[in-house]
Amino acid sequence: MPTRDFPSNRFFFLVVGDAVALLIVTFWGFAHHGSGFDGLRWLSTFVPLLASWAALSPWFGVYTPHIYANPRQIWRASLAMAFGGPMAAWLRALWLGQAVTPTFVPVIAAFSALGITIWRLLWVIAVRWKKAYG
Repeated sequence: MPTRDFPSNRFFFLVVGDAVALLIVTFWGFAHHGSGFDGLRWLSTFVPLLASWAALSPWFGVYTPHIYANPRQIWRASLAMAFGGPMAAWLRALWLGQAVTPTFVPVIAAFSALGITIWRLLWVIAVRWKKAYG
């Protein structure tokens, strides 16, 4: 049985890593506010973050190989999530049947962009390490 080639695995791990980065941001936010993790309320933040990332990230080219492996292109992922934050806040408010909290919009945008940026920097380091040391 043939194995998947590295670029296919690379893409899979990049997508999963993006989701995990947003999950960490979500859990950090809940922990920071003293919200418990009992139940599934955290999904009301995570799912909108993931949906906004999935909707906007392709427009910024963050899954194009020559972009996701280039450290000078990290800004694209940051910008995609900076725009995704307001969308996520709106989707979350819809989910919860509430109005969008104005102070939440820049917070979710900034911390999500930071989380994605840190992950993507680690990703570029790993890709370059793999390329250099096999």
